[in-house]
Amino acid sequence: MMRGLVLVFTLAGAPRTQPADRWLGQDKLKHFFTAAFVQSFGYGSLRAAGVSHGAALTGATTGTAAVSLGKEIWDARGNGTPSLKDAAWDAAGAGAATALLVKVQR
Repeated sequence: MMRGLVLVFTLAGAPRTQPADRWLGQDKLKHFFTAAFVQSFGYGSLRAAGVSHGAALTGATTGTAAVSLGKEIWDARGNGTPSLKDAAWDAAGAGAATALLVKVQR
């Protein structure tokens, strides 16, 4: 799991000078889809390990929240620009993935 987090943060690249933090933009789409991926991957991994549907959703949501908040804390420590808007897009991506995952209960 830690290697995955390192990979996510490494792929984020070096901080760049950006215009004002807006609600819409390429960065926000990255947050949405990355959070949706982490949520889906976490759920699938837990289900493959034999965890129940509800527990897998809870675990995936916890993991996604940790990654999202970790990224904002990492940004706040001088590695980027922390943003509540980014966190909101992370939550939206996780929520969208969860809405789909609820439908796949077996």
